[in-house]
Amino acid sequence: MIFLIIKNNIKTSAINSQILYEDNHLIVVNKNPGDLVQGDKTGDIPLVEKIKFYLKIKHNKPGAVFLGVVHRLDRPTSGVVIFAKTSKALSRLNEAFKMRTPKKIYWAIVSKTLHKKEGKLTHWMIRNTKQNKSKAHSSEVPNSKIARLHYKCIKELENYILLEIELETGRHHQIRAQLSQLNHPIQGDLKYGASRSNPDGSISLHARELRIIHPVTKEKHVFKASPQNKGIWRAVLFD
Repeated sequence: MIFLIIKNNIKTSAINSQILYEDNHLIVVNKNPGDLVQGDKTGDIPLVEKIKFYLKIKHNKPGAVFLGVVHRLDRPTSGVVIFAKTSKALSRLNEAFKMRTPKKIYWAIVSKTLHKKEGKLTHWMIRNTKQNKSKAHSSEVPNSKIARLHYKCIKELENYILLEIELETGRHHQIRAQLSQLNHPIQGDLKYGASRSNPDGSISLHARELRIIHPVTKEKHVFKASPQNKGIWRAVLFD
């Protein structure tokens, strides 16, 4: 049933344009803002199912298509997402992400001047599952988990700053919550204190780069993706 629904709602060419890399074990895509990586209570068709349909058509598979979700990006966020096409790749990638071996680089646009152009942020995070939100605390609190990231300013405009961020840990909404705690919410991120939303519901956070060791070949791979050439990203990066 899910493939019939997808067939009526997407074209395989749309997914093809998002693919950054594919081999027998992996497929890496540039997620659009608004896409769900994995299904949730909204019932919207997630990216994992769209890619399964793409693979089914491309490889003319008669049966079910295996595709494992390795990691996720928030729905309003865009950028690099990797999926596993085999169970071997999935188990090995899951272990690598658990050990924090992959390196994740993000771009974020904030609208206020930072006191320091480069630095390391350390906070203690508490997750509120009912609100689907996390709070970053400047000191340790009960049941909190430590969160660390490194940031640097890579471009300044009159009203905005583009930050490059490398995650040291991978907490729920980590970048969004940590920047908000500094009173520098990501542009468009109403949930974490931005003054207004983006017309398409996105936030100006993009998973720019993912560096991994291939789970089967053991080769080093660096996957990079550009934000969509529209909205504030066009003003910051493309004009």
